[in-house]
Amino acid sequence: MTDALATRRIPVDRTDYFVRVGGAGPPVLFLHGFPQTHRCWDQLAPHFLATHTVVLADLRGYGASAAPPGGPLGEGYTKREMAAELVAVMAALGHDRFAVVGHDRGARVAYRMALDRPQTVTRLAVLNVIPTLDQFAQMSSGTSLGYWPWFLLAQPAPLPERLLIADPDAILDHVFDTWPADPAAISAEHRAAYRAALTPAVAAAMCGDYRASFHLDRQHDAADLAAGTRVQAPTLVVTGAEETQLADAPSVWSRWATQVTAATVPGGHFVPEESPEDLRRLLGRFLTA
Repeated sequence: MTDALATRRIPVDRTDYFVRVGGAGPPVLFLHGFPQTHRCWDQLAPHFLATHTVVLADLRGYGASAAPPGGPLGEGYTKREMAAELVAVMAALGHDRFAVVGHDRGARVAYRMALDRPQTVTRLAVLNVIPTLDQFAQMSSGTSLGYWPWFLLAQPAPLPERLLIADPDAILDHVFDTWPADPAAISAEHRAAYRAALTPAVAAAMCGDYRASFHLDRQHDAADLAAGTRVQAPTLVVTGAEETQLADAPSVWSRWATQVTAATVPGGHFVPEESPEDLRRLLGRFLTA
């Protein structure tokens, strides 16, 4: 359990980051997605403590990482800003170069970090995402119904914030009952932890995160694509077998990274909890190669 790791609070600008740290060896930063916290790594991160220094962080405004709401376009929650803050967090822990593993929203922060800070990111693993620019391009098909947070949570404040906190149990039950291949993979303990974390302040951060993607993140992606900027670090792309809309993820990522390895694991969206053993083996080989 990640509860065995030491806890730290690291202030960066206006964000008070909550992190768990443990182990010894080359550092690796793990970043969660929506609507979760660092607890999504409970079954996976402890296996790396013997070989790596493991850092688990709650994203800006998520979980116990306290931060103010974003601007009307999600200012403060662009993946560029979030990545820069997490680089500062890692520097405060004594790590100027490190690997980063991200799932969902955390993967968007992770690949932005690798694009913006090639001298910092040694290895990049992205789980169940394609770049934001490509994601918006693909959401014109029928699969867009499953991507409702991208448009609902990007609406102007305070509508989506009010919807999230009006019935958070309904929101989380829907996500955890429909996004995984097996809803039982998200344990009752984890569901309770994610529910406890969904406060009004966290709801505001979640909306800021999605507003930034709609208005700003894809502009940053487009500028990099036009300039030919690519991830230089070795990149591992992992998708869940049931995430059929991501079947082309390896070819998409080949436009964005110079060294891409792709793999599929059983499960749907929440692969850190649905397939922790398969993912552990993949990451173990990738991080020590």
